[in-house]
Amino acid sequence: MNFDTEIFSQFHKKWALVSAGSLEDHNAMTVSWGEMGTLWSIPVITVYVKPCRYTYEFMEKNDYFTVSFYDEEYRDALNIMGTLSGKDTDKEKQANLTPVQVGESVSFKEAKKTFLCKKIYYQDLDVSRIPDNIVQRHYTVEKPHRMYVGEVIDVI
Repeated sequence: MNFDTEIFSQFHKKWALVSAGSLEDHNAMTVSWGEMGTLWSIPVITVYVKPCRYTYEFMEKNDYFTVSFYDEEYRDALNIMGTLSGKDTDKEKQANLTPVQVGESVSFKEAKKTFLCKKIYYQDLDVSRIPDNIVQRHYTVEKPHRMYVGEVIDVI
């Protein structure tokens, strides 16, 4: 197949951070699953967060979240943000990332591009509708991801 791989690689290969909360009380995690497009004739970003992740709490209690993308030089930082829990450690400090207020949410000064999103829809993935081989790879131990759809309010 001859796909424009740049379009499909934004999350999968380059990764991003999803962040929610205020500058004083927030968390962020690396995401490699997501989509950008239009829904109900508005620009949206969709991200997926498992209930076992600390960021899930922040996604649940906040109406806004950010999705931020980084240059390749931040790959190690994104790895730290995706493997350590903000509940147990100051992973932002270890990743050498600087939180900044972005509208009603938070992102990081080092981001190449940040999308501020207003949560407009969410739903838990239904494992009965997912192919068995995918369920076996991702959902035999933990609950499935919750899908969050956010209207893009601003791009920084």
